[in-house]
Amino acid sequence: MIKDILLQKIQKKEIIVGVVGLGYVGLPLAVEKAKAGFKTIGFDVQKAKVELVNQGENYIGDVVDQDLKTLVENKQLSATSDFRFIEDVDFVAICVPTPLDSHQQPDISYIKNSAEEISKYLKKGSMVVLESTTYPGTTEELIKPILEKGSGLKCGKDFYLGFSPERVDPGNLIYKTKNTPKVVGGIGKEATEVIATMYRAVLEGDVHEVSSPAVAEMEKILENTYRNINIGLVNELAMLCNKMGISLWEVIDAAKTKPYGFQAFYPGPGLGGHCIPLDPYYLSWKAREYGFHTSMIESSMMINDQMPDYCVERAGRILNRFSKSLSNSKILILGVAYKQDIDDYRESPALKIIDLLQANGALVKYFDPYISQYRYNGKIAYGLDEINCEVLQEFDLVMITTAHTSVDYKLVQENSLAVFDTKNVMKDLMERGNIEVL
Repeated sequence: MIKDILLQKIQKKEIIVGVVGLGYVGLPLAVEKAKAGFKTIGFDVQKAKVELVNQGENYIGDVVDQDLKTLVENKQLSATSDFRFIEDVDFVAICVPTPLDSHQQPDISYIKNSAEEISKYLKKGSMVVLESTTYPGTTEELIKPILEKGSGLKCGKDFYLGFSPERVDPGNLIYKTKNTPKVVGGIGKEATEVIATMYRAVLEGDVHEVSSPAVAEMEKILENTYRNINIGLVNELAMLCNKMGISLWEVIDAAKTKPYGFQAFYPGPGLGGHCIPLDPYYLSWKAREYGFHTSMIESSMMINDQMPDYCVERAGRILNRFSKSLSNSKILILGVAYKQDIDDYRESPALKIIDLLQANGALVKYFDPYISQYRYNGKIAYGLDEINCEVLQEFDLVMITTAHTSVDYKLVQENSLAVFDTKNVMKDLMERGNIEVL
């Protein structure tokens, strides 16, 4: 039986692993598989990433440089753009992007294309696991037919298929790929058991088995929708509290003293990253297939989506106090990464804020210690090399949009005409006369 053969190969570490997509999810996973003693092949259509991996050069913050270098040198990990090597692997993890298109609808082309390539070379006795966040039903309704048609093999009989959502939190100092609990849902109990066993052989975190891929897919959507809704709540309250002259940040600090029944969420200039701003759109899109409207979810999405506009409006109000308008004002954006202490700017609200400021005639520059340049809407923007007293004094307003811990915020406060702190990162500074908080 396939099950017994695979369980034996897992135990003996004879499984050859393939990871499709070598980005923020795929490369850390490939490294952990290789470190656990499984020969691993990474697949990516971007030849630049393939070359970097094969040279042992790391480009992902959550991967230890020396780990990658050593694994490559020991021939435990390699990368390729040639999907014919799928013939050599026993376990395939699909970790490709799942963005939204221009109409805010799921773009599953990366998943579809990957599945089609895998299907050409899929061998009997293999495991395939989708890790990319997507709508419930993707694994069974999309991936399964593609793999069966392209390979001529039967799911559950000739190969196992399942879904295990990635839970990567870039920049998290405690939870990495290695120790973050996993959820696994396979098509059939055998698939779930074998795939879960494979993850247990690699990771330190618990592996929780669920009854189907759809449950696992919905679980991941729930995680991020939960955050989206609660962040939407505090963002709306931030706008209300500003009108009422109340500090929401102080309100939250008071509320979280309750030892039960309350989890603190914080307002900000909008939502960024690949998951939290996008996943609710996947769910609301799928819900319409059933004639169901996710009204609460969609309301929170609307609030969060309007935060960049609100922040630009507040910036305009601050400048008005100095008899200045947004037009021709010099504004410095501190931080374009979507969260602190990482170099990832995917869906960062800071980019939208910069766009809106420039559309209103503002002269905008940015500084981010992790991102020297970025591409947005087809254009490349370059950041300042550093900030110092002289640089800060050039600007009419400094807007803090990412709470990077390496920035000297006391220096910023002392040398800026006005500061709009959307992250409350200056909360411990005593001198606050020129600081306005979201």
